[in-house]
Amino acid sequence: MNNEELKQHARNIRKNIVKEIANAQSGHPGGSLGAADIVTYLYFEEMDITPENAGTIDRDRFVLSKGHTSPLLYAALAEKGIIPMEELMTFRKLDSKLQGHPNMNYVKGVDMSTGSLGQGLAAADGMAIANKLSGNSHRVYALVGDGESEEGEIWEAAMAAHHYKSDNLCAVIDVNNLQIDGSTDDVIGPNPLTDKFRAFGWHVVEVNGHDFDELRAAFKIARETKGVPTAIIAHTIKGKGVSYMENQAGWHGKAPNAEQLAQALKDLEAE
Repeated sequence: MNNEELKQHARNIRKNIVKEIANAQSGHPGGSLGAADIVTYLYFEEMDITPENAGTIDRDRFVLSKGHTSPLLYAALAEKGIIPMEELMTFRKLDSKLQGHPNMNYVKGVDMSTGSLGQGLAAADGMAIANKLSGNSHRVYALVGDGESEEGEIWEAAMAAHHYKSDNLCAVIDVNNLQIDGSTDDVIGPNPLTDKFRAFGWHVVEVNGHDFDELRAAFKIARETKGVPTAIIAHTIKGKGVSYMENQAGWHGKAPNAEQLAQALKDLEAE
């Protein structure tokens, strides 16, 4: 798939993110919009997931460790044709399968129930280890927030993945330098993440998380790296594509009103 096609998928996904959240008047737009290019690349270029195999383990798997960005995952699954597009407007409604945090028991294509930050990388490593033990050659991907990486379990998982030589595991660290309480540097300062993952024995690649060429090259390196897991440190803009949300910590978990939704859709159409 060429970059223009990927950009169109990413644009559609971003539009649906803001629609979901505005309709529910609840959700997390900032990190969802920021990571949209990464998830678009994973679902439309890197992973072999399809509507036909989404209900099986005979495919690559994805763990959204930063589970509060569920609008992004649901929008990607709908764009891929794995869940019905019209179901997106049930997001966070009573009795909806599309909960505020993804539930693997309810939604086809969701590989792990996440939301308690810090747990997803450990779950992904467990899947990677299980794949090796069972002879399943498919890969496992995890998306981790930079604020989330302040959790100790992330580093326990990083240590375990190196110990078990989980070279079928690729973690993408979404580095937007913001979290719910403001700048990550002000909260607890997870940087330098590149040096830390290298110190834990991972192969590390650093990229612009909005550049499909850089993402393509990084995921190729990850597939070709043997003996150790790979971390892709992806620098992103929180709220990417919506003018008034970009680089604003206040849009971590706030819904746009009708006027703001209209402006967001206008901004995204011009992206």
